[in-house]
Amino acid sequence: MSLTRRSVALGSLGLLSSGLVAPLRAQHSDFSHVPERSEALGTAINAYVYGYPLVTMEFTRRVLTNVAKADGRKAPMGQFIRMREYPNASFRDVTAPNADTLYTTAFFDVGAEPWVLSIPDMKDRYFLMPMLDGWTNVFQVPGKRTTGTAAQTYAITGPGWKGTLPAGVTEYKSPTSMVWLLGRIYCTGTPEDYAAVHAVQDQMKLVPLSAYGKPYTPPEGKVDPAIDMKTAVRDQVNRLDATEYFTLLAELMKSNPPAAADAPVLASFARIGLEPGRFDPTKLASDLAKRVPELGFEQIMLQYKTNKDMKLIEGWSYTTKTGLYGTDYLMRALITAIGLGANRPQDAVYPVSRADATGGGYNGAHRYTLTFPKGHLPPAQGFWSLTMYDKDYFFVANSLNRYSISARQNLKPNADGSVTLHLQKDSPGAALESNWLPAPAGEFSLMLRLYWPSEKDPSILDGSWTAPPVKKAG
Repeated sequence: MSLTRRSVALGSLGLLSSGLVAPLRAQHSDFSHVPERSEALGTAINAYVYGYPLVTMEFTRRVLTNVAKADGRKAPMGQFIRMREYPNASFRDVTAPNADTLYTTAFFDVGAEPWVLSIPDMKDRYFLMPMLDGWTNVFQVPGKRTTGTAAQTYAITGPGWKGTLPAGVTEYKSPTSMVWLLGRIYCTGTPEDYAAVHAVQDQMKLVPLSAYGKPYTPPEGKVDPAIDMKTAVRDQVNRLDATEYFTLLAELMKSNPPAAADAPVLASFARIGLEPGRFDPTKLASDLAKRVPELGFEQIMLQYKTNKDMKLIEGWSYTTKTGLYGTDYLMRALITAIGLGANRPQDAVYPVSRADATGGGYNGAHRYTLTFPKGHLPPAQGFWSLTMYDKDYFFVANSLNRYSISARQNLKPNADGSVTLHLQKDSPGAALESNWLPAPAGEFSLMLRLYWPSEKDPSILDGSWTAPPVKKAG
């Protein structure tokens, strides 16, 4: 394919909230002179875009759970993956890793019975435990912002479940059988704070309802040797042919039912043989089917150029349209492709910059500064940080082993109260190292993380606060 998730990376976070492709653009079809065939190809591309999140979630689930025992990066279904430390520059599992929160995550299936999540007293520590359904919608977000930090217990129930829950257990109903709990716990990264976070990670419990309140030992996972554990998920999804893709999508839609609002598009998909539980490949001509995966993925990725909800200010690009998508299927698919697991904007916004204030791309051959005026540090009630990545969105080895910078570095203010961050390859000098974010020798990218953006003025959510421009020094 001409476009890949890696090539656009997170710096191209542009999203188009205009529904599905309608009509199919002429440059994507050789069949515009044959209305029926053009319409069939357009419908198939629409169906590809529509199903991309669910298919990607399934491949992600397979890879992350295909182990016998939890190992810190993967765990069987219904068991926690507990990240114990931040990644370093050798980490290449996913793009744009973070050095601010320790992930505590799990995939589980609520189709047969509910699962119960128990969160201990977090002692006022910032955390959030977003729950994604199979379509990548964040349907619940327990955490400091929403439910506080006292001990709390939830039963995540499936779409068809009815029953009585034990006292003190709050029900969260998932729209789908597949659930991805993608928890994050703030940590300063010191040995003492690592130990404190490890303690609360170990106290978190996830058990089936039938085992709640009883001794429970999770079963050993079953390893499927047929699952590709080496190829990136995005590449596994993108290489599926149309029949493989739609057959899997149809099967997944049985236990992960589409929303009621999706009825109109589902009716159109039936004309190419796609419906929950069944795909008939004979209803889509083979020469058209061959083109669907590539054109479908291109349709997803091209949206960043025309998105009306994408903000580009002073070299920083970001959106506040994540986590809940409704019928905005292109938005949902694009976020899946370049930022799977994105939070609701009330929980996190991620401005990204790949060029300075003049439009020039970042390069470690130059020195740069980012200055926050007095009283205008990022307005985040959880935390904020600025992370340095190379051009492929991986960490950069440096003498400080510092991959992000934030208030926890005890930033030194300027005489006028402003705060200047120094973004460069070499040290700015001992007096300024607290404010130094080391850069690579070549091209690089920047990402701000704003967890729990302020809902008061100023706020990134309403546009009353924007990130200042990065300027080339000297």
